[in-house]
Amino acid sequence: MGKGGLSEPPTLGDGDITRSGPRRVIEAKHGWSTMSIMLRRETRVVHGHTRAYLVAGQALGTAPVLWLIHGIGDSSHTWHDVIPLLEDRFTIIAPDLLGHGHSDKPRADYSVAGFANGMRDLMVLLGVERATIVGHSLGGGVACQFAYQYPERVERLVLVAAGGMGAEVNPVLRLLALPGAAAAIGVSCNALVRRPVLAVSKVLASTGLLDPSDVDEVGTVWNGLRDRSTRSAFLRTLRTSVDVRGQAMTSRDRLYLTENIPTLVVWGKRDPVLPVRHATAAAEVLPGAVVRVVNRAGHMPHRSNPPAFATVLSNFVLSTTPSVHDQERWALLMAGETAPVLSSIAV
Repeated sequence: MGKGGLSEPPTLGDGDITRSGPRRVIEAKHGWSTMSIMLRRETRVVHGHTRAYLVAGQALGTAPVLWLIHGIGDSSHTWHDVIPLLEDRFTIIAPDLLGHGHSDKPRADYSVAGFANGMRDLMVLLGVERATIVGHSLGGGVACQFAYQYPERVERLVLVAAGGMGAEVNPVLRLLALPGAAAAIGVSCNALVRRPVLAVSKVLASTGLLDPSDVDEVGTVWNGLRDRSTRSAFLRTLRTSVDVRGQAMTSRDRLYLTENIPTLVVWGKRDPVLPVRHATAAAEVLPGAVVRVVNRAGHMPHRSNPPAFATVLSNFVLSTTPSVHDQERWALLMAGETAPVLSSIAV
């Protein structure tokens, strides 16, 4: 395959990947399907605000660190089915972004750069010097921003249906960026509205038109928006990255700087939120990126097929050498004195 990206990303079918390693899980009573025996939630106060995060796996300093960043309106619970498949080989930390999950929801900076700063601050407090940064959806945009702001802390970059790879986004999110959306969301959270819509969505999922994991996740996010502070944080976050024309944030203009950072791009083939062609667009500007498209998955490939996702992620981390930040090379790239090299995509 030649330089400059790929025309058709490889796809993964249900039989292409098998689960590796034992899965030590117990049934949870929180509405989540499974929970690792070693999984625990902790909190730290950062700049006066409580930040919650999940910790699992090996002791810090004994294994590679995976730093998992969720998407907008979501929380660290999105990784619950993946964590038990990774904990034998890695140290896992999955924060709740400010304004999300069990973290505080103040009137604050909910920009992508602000989230990246928050991740750095939490890393410092936890004594994590470097990690493989894994980001889903908005979290993928945060991961890219983090790699741009703090490249010395990034060993690898994993982008899962990541925001910032193109302007296209589901029209519903564009509408929610308009004035008056808060009131509309408040009405939509009423059970008389929410239940029939979710019921129809589940019927569509049963026919294969929607992915069941997407429906379940949207239901979880939607349910959380009944809380006014959560709703306010959601809208503040959305409006920093999306407007009526689509995604306003972009990472594409700076991704050339990641030429020395091993990068994995994972996308669901039938993603209804961010189209799968964004994976190809990312490959065109990500030097040497590995691209994986997951069949029969939507916007949540890590939830649609946790074993497949965990195996791809684990193999990628264990088969690549952590990046070492070169300040001089970085400066040359930014000055345009050395053109970025687009190597072929691994398949």
